[in-house]
Amino acid sequence: MSALHGVTVRDALLADRPVIVEYNRLLALETEQKQLDLESLDRGVAMALSDPDRLRYWVAEVSEPTGPRVVGQTAITREWSDWRNGWIWWLQSVYVDAEHRGRGVFRALFGHLRAEALATPDVIGVRLYVENANHRAQRTYEALGMKPGGYSVLEELWIHGPRPSR
Repeated sequence: MSALHGVTVRDALLADRPVIVEYNRLLALETEQKQLDLESLDRGVAMALSDPDRLRYWVAEVSEPTGPRVVGQTAITREWSDWRNGWIWWLQSVYVDAEHRGRGVFRALFGHLRAEALATPDVIGVRLYVENANHRAQRTYEALGMKPGGYSVLEELWIHGPRPSR
């Protein structure tokens, strides 16, 4: 657990599931104008929270008169780089509650995650993908020292229909 500017960052717990589901729903809506299937999203978050090797979440909290409140989140998946003989942590599910943006919440999340990555000997770096039109997020990431990796993300997703035959 770490704290910066009144923001505490910790590993997500099963009890954080409802807020993570909601933040992921809002993230998809804000960045891609996508309505996610809430049942599928809820199951996916539950699976991740029960298996941090699959997807590991961290949440950012602030103290309020009613108690701590989760105001941000991020997660990582891991990719093995045979070229570099190490793990790359991919940031995903980055979301900060609208009323807490610009207050150092993501800086605290990223700082915590980066410190954990640097303390893990076989982690060789962090990456993320960001929507091309999300210029505010790009500026935020660049201000934290990240830079374009020189790659484009291509995909073929089978979540909206039958899998193609071979």
